[in-house]
Amino acid sequence: MSAFATGVEVSAPQKARRKLTLEACRGGDALFSELVQSSARRHGVEPRALAVRTLVQLPRVTAYNGRILRRDLDAELRNSAVQLQADQAKVLDLVPTDAYPLEALKFVECETEDAEAIFGNLHYLRSARPGARNFALVDPIHRRPVTLCSVSPMDWAVVGKQLHRQFGVPVERMWDVSRVYSFDVAPANAISTLLAGVRKEMQKTEPTAELLTTVVDQNLGFTGSSYRAANWQYWMSVRPRPYLYVDGVAVSPRQLGIRYGTQSLAEVRAKYGVMAEQSRAVLADSMIYCCRMKGPTEVVEPGERRRVRRRS
Repeated sequence: MSAFATGVEVSAPQKARRKLTLEACRGGDALFSELVQSSARRHGVEPRALAVRTLVQLPRVTAYNGRILRRDLDAELRNSAVQLQADQAKVLDLVPTDAYPLEALKFVECETEDAEAIFGNLHYLRSARPGARNFALVDPIHRRPVTLCSVSPMDWAVVGKQLHRQFGVPVERMWDVSRVYSFDVAPANAISTLLAGVRKEMQKTEPTAELLTTVVDQNLGFTGSSYRAANWQYWMSVRPRPYLYVDGVAVSPRQLGIRYGTQSLAEVRAKYGVMAEQSRAVLADSMIYCCRMKGPTEVVEPGERRRVRRRS
């Protein structure tokens, strides 16, 4: 869940004096939150999704010392809101509009087409994970996903190898929660409830599975609170590497390789004539949360957590 707060007013004189930083924005800064809320209302989009999309873009315009110019923040907010508005229009028939209590939502294995449409248009990566199983909590009337996730076989080698080395779980018995998206109408604890349902369903349908994992990117305001609420544990971290951008839009290394056949920005620039760049600001580590499929998940104390180098 994002640390981004809502509904906090900041006076005009305070705004004029404020010096914005990337760390403050991703930590739920009051001014950033107010600007997100204002832009979301103006464009008719969900504040939480807009905050995350903007945080993906901000490292591109952040100085090495972490400072952000107000005009750059305003531009990224506006561009992200306009794009989110256009993306949301593509899947309006899947967007839930009514709020329901948690106990009224139904756990289902989501239709692949619906999940791919939501992840491909609304998730900050704007892509679905091919070959994933998709699960959701759906509303009781229209059966629209309120909170959903994708679960894929572990394919991040550096994480899988370290988990195997330290905890003895074979990589082929690990599954990764590779995408999560929750609409603003989702009730409190929707994600943790969904994760509990996924664990129970995977125990029945994937009997050889031993471990669920996920990546929590602190740079996007995520704290891991929903995973902790579902009894997952923070087991290790991955060193950050710069975010990548093509023509001013964030792209993952996986997407870069699929789209251009290489993850080299220099090759992409030379061959395709696009503006390919990377962020300069110092980024935070990604946290790896894990959940045993059988029995309790052990706590790993901070001093025992390994920090591994990120690769593709």
